[in-house]
Amino acid sequence: MIEWLDQIFVLLKHWLVGYLPASWQTVAGVVLSVVAIVAVYPALFALTTVLERKGVGRIQNRLGPNRVGPYGILQPMADAIKSLTKEDVVPTSADGVVHFLAPIAQVVTVFMGFAVLPMGRNMVLVDMDSALLFYFAMGASAELSVFMAGWSSRNKYSLLGAMRAVAQMISYEIVLLLSSVSVVMITGSLSLVKIVEAQNQYSHGLPHWYIFTPWGFAGFVLYAIAATAETNRSPFDLPEGESELVAGYHTEYSGFKFALFFLGEYVAMLSISGLGSTLFLGGWSAPFSFLTWVPSWIWFFGKLFVSICVFIWLRGTLPRLRQDQLMNFAWKFVLPMCLLNLFVAGLWRFMGEGWLRWVVCSAILALAYVVIGWEGMKRKQIGRRSYRYAD
Repeated sequence: MIEWLDQIFVLLKHWLVGYLPASWQTVAGVVLSVVAIVAVYPALFALTTVLERKGVGRIQNRLGPNRVGPYGILQPMADAIKSLTKEDVVPTSADGVVHFLAPIAQVVTVFMGFAVLPMGRNMVLVDMDSALLFYFAMGASAELSVFMAGWSSRNKYSLLGAMRAVAQMISYEIVLLLSSVSVVMITGSLSLVKIVEAQNQYSHGLPHWYIFTPWGFAGFVLYAIAATAETNRSPFDLPEGESELVAGYHTEYSGFKFALFFLGEYVAMLSISGLGSTLFLGGWSAPFSFLTWVPSWIWFFGKLFVSICVFIWLRGTLPRLRQDQLMNFAWKFVLPMCLLNLFVAGLWRFMGEGWLRWVVCSAILALAYVVIGWEGMKRKQIGRRSYRYAD
């Protein structure tokens, strides 16, 4: 019974394709998996928008959505109807083709990343040996869609927002990639399935998740910072700085095209949270050995839910950074820490078992954190927030 619940979606797919000729079954299985991904994650996006508006409302002592449906739960449906019925306004000087393709390109590239994410035991669309490389290749395409939107709009605010976004996303994508390299070094594989399997082990009832090692904890923190910036979430939401750029790169978008950008941003947040869970939190594996009877897909989506709650909490808590603070933080603090963490991961691997490697690796990372942070604040490259007001 437990095994059946764990593999219910896999068994359901095999049962459905079993009615088709053998030559069609492989293609039909892929189509069914794609349909499931395209159905589940937009539904989670709708749920996330309600959760976020309610959560941020609670943080700000407001009610949030409360008019459409019980407790405002149908607000995403009202928003979808509004987006579908609003007029699609395109500037006369805009490049119509590129303006049309930009939101589509963003949504397509985001959904491509789910093809290699293991969402449960035997629940991955494509088990590639270079799955992590494929994921980052798809993620890098998002910068192109953002620049397409800003450039094609023929609007200064849109172009400035696009340039900001591209500079930010490239800077933090380097950090995102380097923080993941340490996992590849320890596992010895780019396959996300093998990375999860390497962590799906237990000692004294506790899991062998990479986050419970010095290099893994540091890598996870660096990954979380980069993921927040990569998805343009607070406090790194400068590409959409409404006080400076109206709405950033999608200023000239309305109706369904704007809804596609909105969808792409939130689904990217879900995707990058899923990758973080896979790399550092054991993916679909249980947090304790006595909980392995719980279906693996529940653990994956549970970790996804916790990640989304953290994103919402950060949005309602932290103020937006300045552009210079954002870039200084990326290149003068986070990137050096990532490079050092690669050295620490190698040291961890070759020092062998024992308490000595825990002490040495932890000490190196802690010392580097203090020294780099102190030097940055001393030179005023990284410092406390300051505000200047017009006279």
